[in-house]
Amino acid sequence: MGKNFLHPKSLKKVDTHYCPGCGHGIIHRIIAGIVDELGIREKTIAVTPVGCAVIAYDYWDFNCCEAPHGRGLAVATGIKRCLPQNIVFTYQGDGDLASIGIAETIHAANRAEAISCIFVNNGCYGMTGGQLAPTTLIGQKTITTPFGRDPNKGEGWPLKLTEILASLEGVCFAARTSLAGPKEILNTQTQIKKAFLAQIEKKKFSIVEVLSPCPTVWQKEPTKAIEFIQQEVIKTFPVGIIKEL
Repeated sequence: MGKNFLHPKSLKKVDTHYCPGCGHGIIHRIIAGIVDELGIREKTIAVTPVGCAVIAYDYWDFNCCEAPHGRGLAVATGIKRCLPQNIVFTYQGDGDLASIGIAETIHAANRAEAISCIFVNNGCYGMTGGQLAPTTLIGQKTITTPFGRDPNKGEGWPLKLTEILASLEGVCFAARTSLAGPKEILNTQTQIKKAFLAQIEKKKFSIVEVLSPCPTVWQKEPTKAIEFIQQEVIKTFPVGIIKEL
């Protein structure tokens, strides 16, 4: 049986709390598989966010540390500097990484901190009820933009944070992927592995943004949420490798 069909040792066999159709579980499994494949389970440290994945440590069977909302990369910086031999990564949503934590994000990347960042973009604040996020699409409805996001009403435009970070000299790898189908999921696995390898090879900051569905907040059936990524989200957030040194 191929490795992609085996249950990773780094993934606990427990029930999930995520909503049906949520992408977090898929990304958790991808990360656990990569950790096993690279043989880094005993020296991996994840920094988990405030958000829907706040209890990711209940699913990963390696060391994890919780960070205050938005401060994941600040906490990860401290851990990596104290334990440079360890593999340290943050797992953050768009509200966590691109809004409340944008200062920590930009400065960690600009300092070339040898950290890998997994950026889950579902275009909303999921855990707190579905408010406008920096990555919400123009016209997309949230509980704080009930008529759809409108930049002419002071609500701004979707923030392409991965492109912003890719412009910094401290970043060695930046990519955007999606979970909108088997091919896309395999590509997500490939790009996250590259981000981990960049750290193993003692390179600079690396980030992979993953376009992930949120059927509950989007008020769509899971299959329709996937179609929304395929037909709408990638128009604003095109997938691909943005920077690779």
